[in-house]
Amino acid sequence: MTSTSRDEEAMIKKNREQARTAKTPIEKLRAQCLSRGICGIKGFGKTFRIMDDNNDKRLTIQELQNGIHDYGLKLDKDEIGELFAMLDADGSGSLIFDEFLVALRPPMNQRRLNLINAAFDKLDKTGDGVVTVKDLKGVYNVRHHPKYVNGEWTENECLENFLHTFDTPNDKDGKITREEFVNYYAGVSASIDDDPYFDLMMRNAWKL
Repeated sequence: MTSTSRDEEAMIKKNREQARTAKTPIEKLRAQCLSRGICGIKGFGKTFRIMDDNNDKRLTIQELQNGIHDYGLKLDKDEIGELFAMLDADGSGSLIFDEFLVALRPPMNQRRLNLINAAFDKLDKTGDGVVTVKDLKGVYNVRHHPKYVNGEWTENECLENFLHTFDTPNDKDGKITREEFVNYYAGVSASIDDDPYFDLMMRNAWKL
């Protein structure tokens, strides 16, 4: 088992326990997401993006409840109401989607967030906020991927596998937004306690 796999398994175990003992709805929701692994926050965010039919990037309390249910998480009606009231700071009756995701992500210090954004900026060659499959090659370094190291996968197979982490079975658009990228690495960050290790991992992967 690789160190990354061990880190993720430890994180999943820790968050399963935290989901049972969380004192606030946001902590409970975050722990339930992270108990699904490093892609838990990313998957939850994508669930809501798919639901946003009018593309207004806002959530009503009913949409929040539906999204939590559709993703298979468990908060009761009172907890959802408390969560919504806490995040609806301006009392508008809806949540700004991006602000909701920022609140849901596990806390990250500015050093880690800067590394994540620097990696995305390097990958986003056109600067349009969206990365396509062809952008990965030559930028994402697969030489540290365990299955590339042991000869099990080729470079292309590693790249395809990486892109699959940003897709859901019913929404394989082959594109990565900054939101999806940060949500993914928020999960990775939650699995790594040591800042220097996270720094080294990001710099090696993205040649920063």
